[in-house]
Amino acid sequence: WSRMGCGKARGVRRNTRDMFQKTFGEKGLPSMTTYLTTYKLGDYVDIKVNGAIHKGMPYRYYHGRTGRVWNVTKRALGVMVNKQVKGRVISKRIHVRVEHVKLSKCQDEFKARVSRNEKVKAEAKRAGKRVEVLKRLPKDPKPGYIVKAKKQTVHTMCAVPYELLA
Repeated sequence: WSRMGCGKARGVRRNTRDMFQKTFGEKGLPSMTTYLTTYKLGDYVDIKVNGAIHKGMPYRYYHGRTGRVWNVTKRALGVMVNKQVKGRVISKRIHVRVEHVKLSKCQDEFKARVSRNEKVKAEAKRAGKRVEVLKRLPKDPKPGYIVKAKKQTVHTMCAVPYELLA
């Protein structure tokens, strides 16, 4: 007693129809910049699976994850990604081809802020003044204001009493 075509899919690429799909106007093979990008040890990279390239494709869990490069080979990168398994976080080391990886911008804002703070410190030291607060502060609340309405007559509405028609 077996039913063909029933049951749960258990393949490696299950539930990836939309996940690995390319957006409109981005069909075809990757450009040369994908292959000519230089990766170094310690770089942060985003794993974004390219559905056109089947070799070196990571498992679907890692799609959209950010990791650190721990190994560079001829055509692939060793990426260290954190994975939560039940209550603990495991550091997984996977090898992914360069077509499925791009440099992450997760540290751009941080690096810009650090360089800006160093410039402010150097200027303050030159001027002999104390450095003001360099930490990020939350936005202040917006100032209050009064809303002026147009002068109109007020219409009060009330329910019409129910009349029983017999």
